[in-house]
Amino acid sequence: MRALTHALQDAATRRLLITWAVLMGLTLLAMLSAQLGGDARQAALPLWSAGLLLATTLFKAHRVLMVYLGLDEASSAWRGAFIGLILATLLLVAAGYLIARLS
Repeated sequence: MRALTHALQDAATRRLLITWAVLMGLTLLAMLSAQLGGDARQAALPLWSAGLLLATTLFKAHRVLMVYLGLDEASSAWRGAFIGLILATLLLVAAGYLIARLS
């Protein structure tokens, strides 16, 4: 029984570490995409860079909810509610970016 508990803890720790490494890699990717946008530091991000940033943010928020907060074991109603809130927030940010870009 003790060996099974230890194996489960090792698997959970491995899952957390892999998720953490993926999240850090995506953070670096988002930072680099902002740097590739051009020389002007005060200019808005290019559309592809902003889209990449929002896509990585969606994936990162999903992983934090599922792995670190344990929503993968929650009911589908809770998962749907939180994912819906994340999508609504990112759509609001994208709309604000597009409005600012057009004006």
